[in-house]
Amino acid sequence: MPYQLYHLIAFLVSAVVVLWTTPVVKTIGIKSGRVDQPGGRKVHQRPMVRLGGVSIFVGTLIALLTVWWSGGFGILPIEKEWEVWGVTLGGLAFFLIGLADDLFSLSPFIRLLMQATVAAVAWWMGVQIDFLNVPFDGLVQMGWLSLPITVIWLVGMANAINWIDGLDGLAAGVSGIAAVVMLVVTLFMQQPAAGLIAAALAGGALGFLRYNFNPAQIFMGDGGAYFMGFTLAGVGVIGLVKSTAVTAVLLPYLILAVPIVDMSAVILARLRHGKSPFVADKRHLHHRLLQAGLSQRLAVLFIYSLTLWVGSLALAFAGVPSGIAYAFGATSLVSYTSWQVWKQAR
Repeated sequence: MPYQLYHLIAFLVSAVVVLWTTPVVKTIGIKSGRVDQPGGRKVHQRPMVRLGGVSIFVGTLIALLTVWWSGGFGILPIEKEWEVWGVTLGGLAFFLIGLADDLFSLSPFIRLLMQATVAAVAWWMGVQIDFLNVPFDGLVQMGWLSLPITVIWLVGMANAINWIDGLDGLAAGVSGIAAVVMLVVTLFMQQPAAGLIAAALAGGALGFLRYNFNPAQIFMGDGGAYFMGFTLAGVGVIGLVKSTAVTAVLLPYLILAVPIVDMSAVILARLRHGKSPFVADKRHLHHRLLQAGLSQRLAVLFIYSLTLWVGSLALAFAGVPSGIAYAFGATSLVSYTSWQVWKQAR
């Protein structure tokens, strides 16, 4: 059957599993007392279970195993299949690191060390930024720089998604939109292996919104955020950066521009004020939108529109058919939401 059908199967299976398991995880979290208390920089007003990442991870994994069992991996070269499992196992490890942090509150330095170690193992398994296709300069081999650059990218994106997980549905929606865009781009660029992971992650993230959009019934926690951030970064590596297309090297950074810019701006602001980049504060974009008087829903929808806009630019940049039309449509949408934000912020 057409290999695109396997991507549809991955998306649907992941979404169904997440929709089915999230209430179960919520019940277990309540009975075990694993809840996130309100207060400090948190915007929720009542205790919330923060183990929803379990459902997202399980849904993504079952979706990939279903495709594998049904023969969908048979369309992949053996090295591509190895890359898929490299991203999946790396995502498992990042999920466990986040889950341990949810349960035992690890120190930032311990988390960072564990994340860097896992990213290095993923690099060894083939999730590598081996070269960059620099416009006007051609193919540039990374050599020994491949390892640190890959580790920085994988660890950085995992933390970027975790840092934007501050409002109901924000991280899940941004990750879901980015995963759908990556799915379209990877299929267009003939990278079905990366597309399978993107499809499974998109189904899980968007399915989780059923319970996570404002007013949220459950949070994904650090486990879910780390898993989704690492997986998105891994898809970018094996599906786009490794492509020989000159424009492909820029696509992951464009698709994930919103969390990347947000994290970079916050780190620079903290350093400029003489603070550690690991000390949490209210400098993130979603915090600033709330401080300007926006509701949670409008703030989240505005950031969704920004994510969709940069994703549409990536579609146009990659040469996807009708990509320019999508970009114009997304530009109209972000213009409208910006106008709504300006009205409320006044």
